[in-house]
Amino acid sequence: MPRSGSPLSNSLPPLVFGTATFNYQYNVDPYALGPTSLVQKALAQGVHAFDTSPYYGPAEEILGTALDTDLVRRHYPRDQYFILTKVGRVAADIFDYSPSWIRQSVQRSCKRLRTNYLDVVYCHDCEFVSPEEVLCAVRELRRIRDEEGTVHYVGISGYPVLVLCELAEMILRETGEPLDIVQSYANFTLQNTRLLSDGLQRLVNAGVDVVTNASPLGMGLLRSTGPPVGAMGNWHPAPDGLRQACINAAKWAEFRGEKLEVVAVRFALENWLREGAKVGSLGDPLGNTDVSYGHALSLPRERLGVSVMGVSKVEELDETMRVWRSVLDGLADDLDAEPGTITPSDSVTDHEWSLARRQTIRELAKGIRGVIGSQWVDYAWESPDPGFFNQRERKDDVVVNEVEVSAAPDTTMLTPPSEADDNGVPTDVPPLCSEA
Repeated sequence: MPRSGSPLSNSLPPLVFGTATFNYQYNVDPYALGPTSLVQKALAQGVHAFDTSPYYGPAEEILGTALDTDLVRRHYPRDQYFILTKVGRVAADIFDYSPSWIRQSVQRSCKRLRTNYLDVVYCHDCEFVSPEEVLCAVRELRRIRDEEGTVHYVGISGYPVLVLCELAEMILRETGEPLDIVQSYANFTLQNTRLLSDGLQRLVNAGVDVVTNASPLGMGLLRSTGPPVGAMGNWHPAPDGLRQACINAAKWAEFRGEKLEVVAVRFALENWLREGAKVGSLGDPLGNTDVSYGHALSLPRERLGVSVMGVSKVEELDETMRVWRSVLDGLADDLDAEPGTITPSDSVTDHEWSLARRQTIRELAKGIRGVIGSQWVDYAWESPDPGFFNQRERKDDVVVNEVEVSAAPDTTMLTPPSEADDNGVPTDVPPLCSEA
């Protein structure tokens, strides 16, 4: 599997397992999810890329434990799967993009994930810091890539599409090298497609190799039961009007015998495969392990838009993979596959069903967007909130905490207890500095 030295798009799989669900934000007890068996089953079903972050509470350690098992080592050598993680976001209102912290964060992630290298490292939620800090962090990550080899590809992640575009353009302009990857979340969904309308062409022009679409359910907004409520309570940033519009859409779909999340997942996966192809990847979409689907599925070697999908249960993984295979099945016609490329083992029923299902989803999606209404379709909430203050500020090269951090769930749940003091402030964060 190609790595550094060749474009990331040559090998990254187009479906990535997101581990934000291994966090107290989404689940009261992420350890109770059975994450090791979940990760192993994902690998067995052909999912060979995992997205995580030190900000996701215990997610890195949970994922590292799941991958460091005899079963995985025997059947899936390290070069057969990708690990994508992040740096810079320390807690809910604490960001540190300094070179010294970037170095420490990379080393800590390698230790937690039990690996000698990280395939991709993003600057996490980059809209919360200045462009200069993002540029400094990207340069440090590239230095680590070139001199130490513990990072292979470098990117940025965040919510506001226009900020991602501006930063990608700035990094190309200032360094002469485009970003390997940009991760957008909740901006190519059934409710909001700003990644396509406002961002795609600008990111292409900025030379970005891969753009991943994360959180196709809008962080749980597009679920029949609404956003998940974990140990952090009702944390979702969507305003009440948008929440109600999605509840109305769920009822509309249910009346027609469908679940909102089923329509939303298929809409996002299927459409981003095509729309995101310019910034997509050539990696095998099923990891050459598609034996359970009942037929040999082989698509022509074309770039496919990359999606990041989080699941909490084996049942959710099974449903996601069923939808994914069906989407790929129906996509073959769009990619002008050669005759016989898709060969059902016993009949053409599966392929015909996939094509029919695609048309049904398109009609349902149009109806759901109509129910959500023009006020909320393509609505994006502010990030960061007005008045946000990064509690790691620099004065005379010394970090000071001008605002006392309370032991609120949004801080303590996302910061490992062993690395925080009684106020939830990490004790192992070095001072912010402007190292070259």
